[in-house]
Amino acid sequence: MYRDGSNTAPIVQSILHPTDFSEGSQIAFYHALRASLLTKCELTLLHVATNGFAGWSDFPGIRETLERWGMLPPNSPKSAVLDLGIDPRKIVARKEDPVRAVLNFVEHNPTDLIVLATHQSEGHARWMRKSVAEPVARGAEQMTLFIPGQCKGFVSAEDGSVSIRKILIPITDSPRPQPALEAAARLVTMFNLPNGTFTILHVGPPGSSMPKIRYYEVEGWDWESQMRSGDVIETIADTASEIDADLIVMSTDGRNGFLDALRGSHSERVVRQCAIPLLTIPVGSLVASYLS
Repeated sequence: MYRDGSNTAPIVQSILHPTDFSEGSQIAFYHALRASLLTKCELTLLHVATNGFAGWSDFPGIRETLERWGMLPPNSPKSAVLDLGIDPRKIVARKEDPVRAVLNFVEHNPTDLIVLATHQSEGHARWMRKSVAEPVARGAEQMTLFIPGQCKGFVSAEDGSVSIRKILIPITDSPRPQPALEAAARLVTMFNLPNGTFTILHVGPPGSSMPKIRYYEVEGWDWESQMRSGDVIETIADTASEIDADLIVMSTDGRNGFLDALRGSHSERVVRQCAIPLLTIPVGSLVASYLS
């Protein structure tokens, strides 16, 4: 993803992956690593050690994964990772509240994309099962990729290849949908995906009209649109299942960004009901300002 048309200034210059060292976090790690390879950016792996115990060996191996993917030769030096354009960091935060620890990191460190594993039965990260107890004044309005538990996602653990053929983009008049459409188009271009379908979905009362949107020409990819009525979340989940979507991309407002996704908003409910990755684009974020 780029901030201008030159293909030289990436929108994503920093990626944060909070990890609890679970299997689900491992899958989310593959997505964070693959994205950092393409954008050549800073990649931070953050673990919150609520019990006070965690070591560097507990973190997923960046160099080992790249060697398995064939992007580095066996037994490469640590400097080889830097040569690929990735700036990796591993941080252990010793806090009792993982949610507060992550939000504190985001507040003090520029982050363009958060890649987060979620616990399917609750929608929260496994080490974030406790909901945020009180309202938080400032939202962490970052683009966030949620990888539901029991979901393999779209990045292969074996070779790092990306498989996305169908993207569902639910839209409404507010928040404005255009950032989600452009993010989906840029993602497809960034991953060099040869062909597929974008499906635009608007859920509204009978007789309502599709919000005005601008499509983007992506070679090999088609645009389709659907108008449906009913419960918004259930309809999104049903449509994702019917079209066998690989990814859902949604614009969100400040109240439905990263924080509310942990507390139980529309975004989190979509994660809970759809066992496929969800990319949210907060319309108030810096990234969204380049996607409209």
